Amino acid sequence: MTFTQSEYHIRCEWGVRGAEVLTPYCDAVIVVDVLSFTTAVSVAINQGGIVFPYRWKDDSRIAFAEAKQAVLAGPRGSGSYSLSPASLVAMQSGQRIVLPSPNGATVSLSTGNVPTYAGCLRNAQAVARAASRHGPRIGVIPCGEQWQSDTSLRPALEDLIGAGAIIRYLVGSKSPEAWAAVWAYERAASSSLIDIVRCCGSGKELLERGHQIDIMLACEIDSDDTAPLLIDGVYQADMQEQAPFK
Repeated sequence: MTFTQSEYHIRCEWGVRGAEVLTPYCDAVIVVDVLSFTTAVSVAINQGGIVFPYRWKDDSRIAFAEAKQAVLAGPRGSGSYSLSPASLVAMQSGQRIVLPSPNGATVSLSTGNVPTYAGCLRNAQAVARAASRHGPRIGVIPCGEQWQSDTSLRPALEDLIGAGAIIRYLVGSKSPEAWAAVWAYERAASSSLIDIVRCCGSGKELLERGHQIDIMLACEIDSDDTAPLLIDGVYQADMQEQAPFK
């Protein structure tokens, strides 16, 4: 029980293992992968799209996409849909896409039957409100990245900031880990959030690859009003009426 943060309503922990530890004690879970899985999901869902998260980037994703009658996301900059949020702004309502991701997709698919949302800066308020309908115990999972050398977890500043943007909207007692995320967001928002995201490790990596627009899209706070809910392995817009905060 030491690491479940179960004495608090709002909990926050990193990555797949964090999701596995917190999920059994939560009414809902919010996955946060700002650069770029959950931001891409938010953009796609806000356009009326349907997203299939997929763990692996090997050839099995091709057969999976064919089975789901969905478009398979390609590499960034390929001219087709990809994990780049900028590539998804023109999605049409009802379009189906498979988004492979070793971070956001993997965490999303590790939460079992607990209601799971894809959260980011763009949909922070919408996701917080939707998740709160399921009960007071909310787990927020910043995904982080993987070190290329051994695929171990690399905590990512932008995900901590994104988690904090969501947690500030959640009502209830907050764990120290949850408060740390809120403080990270508040400090970033009080200066220049986009500059901080540009200058952190993940941001610099995207800039080096020429994906400045993805950072700009990721830093548009509360610009999307839909909450992507994972249902039977598929992210779709949560269509239930969202009750206002008390």
